[in-house]
Amino acid sequence: MQTPRREDSLTKLIEQQAENPVIVLHWYDFICPFCYVGQQRTKILVRNGFSVIELPFRAHPEIPAHGMQIGPRKGAMYDNLEREAVEAGLELNWPARLPNSSIALAAAEWVRESQPNDFAGFHEDLFAAHFVQGEDLGDHAVVERYAARRGVNVKELREALSDRSALSAVEQSEEIARSYGVHGTPAWLVAGRLVSGLLPAESFERMVAHAAR
Repeated sequence: MQTPRREDSLTKLIEQQAENPVIVLHWYDFICPFCYVGQQRTKILVRNGFSVIELPFRAHPEIPAHGMQIGPRKGAMYDNLEREAVEAGLELNWPARLPNSSIALAAAEWVRESQPNDFAGFHEDLFAAHFVQGEDLGDHAVVERYAARRGVNVKELREALSDRSALSAVEQSEEIARSYGVHGTPAWLVAGRLVSGLLPAESFERMVAHAAR
């Protein structure tokens, strides 16, 4: 049986979303703290009957492949994110370095398409690896270790990362995102409306309730 081309499967997904308002497209990045907290916003959508498709988008593609050191997070924005994380029931330990997220996003997107039953757990694991454990998501070994724990076929994943087909999937997702006006993460396309950034939970709840009518 021939495996569907990536372009075909992604096009079909977009067509389904356009025809079915219950399907929500969500663009995320594993190193984005707003996306980390945004996991709770996605749960609000699911609780209200929406089906959320997680799609990769590099918030900071300019980060070098070896990552970069980052200083202490201080200021009102970070204080607010820490409060939001507590309210969402998420542990948050600011990592000392920011990795380039391309490898992790490419791996997650490959798992979403190739082993969808393993995606949700793998997706959560990679967020926690960065924001709880402080591990380097730019390291193939780290990403593969979490994949193996979820039963992902690491050999096939490694091949997809090596031949850049997995990274191509990220690039295609980003191209589609930009066609909808996405310039950063998180972003949700809900019933034809683009919701950008981390809205307060109460505002997000109201928006979802209105969209669900």
